[in-house]
Amino acid sequence: MERPSRQRQREEATAQEDEQVNCPECGSDQIVTDADQGELVCDDCGLVLDERQIDRGPEWRAFNHSERQSKSRVGAPITETMHDRGLTTTIDWKDKDAYGRSLSSEKRSQMHRLRKWQERIRTKDAGERNLQFALSEIDRMASALGVPRSVREVASVIYRRALNEDLIRGRSIEGVATSALYAACRQEGIPRSLDEVAEVSRVPQKEIGRTYRYISQELGLELKPVDPKQFVPRFASALELSEEVQAKATEIIDVSAEQGLLSGKSPTGFAAAAIYAASLLCNEKKTQREVADVAQVTEVTIRNRYQEQIEAMGFR
Repeated sequence: MERPSRQRQREEATAQEDEQVNCPECGSDQIVTDADQGELVCDDCGLVLDERQIDRGPEWRAFNHSERQSKSRVGAPITETMHDRGLTTTIDWKDKDAYGRSLSSEKRSQMHRLRKWQERIRTKDAGERNLQFALSEIDRMASALGVPRSVREVASVIYRRALNEDLIRGRSIEGVATSALYAACRQEGIPRSLDEVAEVSRVPQKEIGRTYRYISQELGLELKPVDPKQFVPRFASALELSEEVQAKATEIIDVSAEQGLLSGKSPTGFAAAAIYAASLLCNEKKTQREVADVAQVTEVTIRNRYQEQIEAMGFR
């Protein structure tokens, strides 16, 4: 009898795996695999259907995420934050070989030339160079703002969409990159005001706002208004206020927003005024200047919003 080929064996094994397996003893379909024993077991009656199964997983074991990452032999995942999505190779800046020994002067100069050419050939045209610059700007500003990695990925995707839709023509690369980062912060629910984004950017705030409105409209980014309650934990932490003050500030925002006082108001100024009012009510007084410096708003804004919120709470 002719021995079947490996391809046929693989097809038969796949077909067997795709078939629904039922327990011949109790008829249950709750069949589980015991990886430690290499057995196929019925979860209801405990009957062993198959044993000595081939373990197709890795030969190493990992008990947490860091061990799994260090032992895995695959490369880094694809990322949108790099213009080539991280699929190209890089030459390490350390002038050492695989054994950790220092290279000779001749080898060091050779690696320097190779490293230089590697950086040159990673971008094939001016479009890729501009994309590389824009994504590096997004990464720089995101690091300065302290936002998580997910926001950088979303900002890179928004910038790529704007590039594909030809929305960058006639606008600065830095302006579109900053607007994409601000839109990503709002989309991911990370409280960063336009003033904070403008501080780490190299373009004026007016241009950022104008470009942001344009790309959000053209790309159809349905972004909800910023909730002032998102700023409360960060502002309260910077002012070293207690959880009681944070809870009271959140209550003040909810009550005043229900009465329509939030419409047309700056969310940072509204949150700052609520924190100032809560600090007075909880006997943890902070001056208007201290709160204004943290929230990056004026004292006049805090006074105006504070009076409206106190009236809404019924204290006056």
